Amino acid sequence: MAVSPLQVHQFKCLSDNYGYLVHDPVSGETAVIDTPEVGPILKALDETGWQLTYILNTHHHFDHAGGNQEIKQKTGCKVIGPKNEAEKIPALDMALGDGDTIALGAQVAKVFDVPGHTAGHIAYWFEEAGIAFVGDTLFALGCGRIFEGTPEQMWASLQKLMAMPDDTILYCAHEYTQSNAAFALSVEPQNDALVSRSRQIDELRAAGKPTVPSTLALEKATNPFLRPTSKDLQANINKLGAPIVEVFAETRRLKDNF
Repeated sequence: MAVSPLQVHQFKCLSDNYGYLVHDPVSGETAVIDTPEVGPILKALDETGWQLTYILNTHHHFDHAGGNQEIKQKTGCKVIGPKNEAEKIPALDMALGDGDTIALGAQVAKVFDVPGHTAGHIAYWFEEAGIAFVGDTLFALGCGRIFEGTPEQMWASLQKLMAMPDDTILYCAHEYTQSNAAFALSVEPQNDALVSRSRQIDELRAAGKPTVPSTLALEKATNPFLRPTSKDLQANINKLGAPIVEVFAETRRLKDNF
């Protein structure tokens, strides 16, 4: 993977959201991924000295798009968001869907439709930089709760993300990893990589450090929602030999009630 000229500045928002500024130092263009909380975003812009070009929304939930109007008013940026939720995205300037692209300087993000958590959720993949912003579709050791879609849609969305290179760096929207690890261990305790990762997560959280970002390779090895083909997982949830989407759906159902 080529060394990324993109700079990512990560910071806390709300109780467990992350904000991300993505900056192309060549052009000076900067995007913020979602707008969970106005104050921390403006503070991050002030600290970095970066000028905001775009808001890149992943989906319409308030903790992702609630700050759009105020940040647009204060920075003059343009709001980019999902085509299939265009009417729900505040202050939207441009709607994007599957296969579209958005350029940040010379760096181009490919857009994926990844419905399931919401009906029109999108993800942004900066292929050359090897980074992806996946919102609430995929978490470190988890996936989003299925509010507006179906398990079939969510599994198809996760498969799109799984098709990216294994070394892709994944930036998700929340610090849910420690609780996700507890659930993951309940459905695949035989997974040595998961056991080891869980210990590392506990150490990071005890030190007040983030567990995000992660890599696609790490998620494939440890995230139960990317592992419905695991015979251990299947057996542990009484779905041995079941269709893959059925295994995924049962895993999600168990997490909803964990």
